[in-house]
Amino acid sequence: MSVSLAVTHLVSFAKEVDEDKVTPGVLGFIVFAVMALAVWGLMKSMNKHMGKVDFKESPGPEASVEETATDVAGKTTTAKG
Repeated sequence: MSVSLAVTHLVSFAKEVDEDKVTPGVLGFIVFAVMALAVWGLMKSMNKHMGKVDFKESPGPEASVEETATDVAGKTTTAKG
């Protein structure tokens, strides 16, 4: 019920605005602000979840001892070639 009342007020407000001038107005600002807050929240959540991801790749179970090698930093990598 309050939504229809708000729309009624917006329609009456739109009639008062000059028809030759197009502006986003308060409603445009509110929509933009809500979208900006949503993107900020999603980015914050993504950074939190990406922090939990372990990017170190372990060799598969079928890799034999000859196929794995240890580099200078002590990380185990698969030998190529």
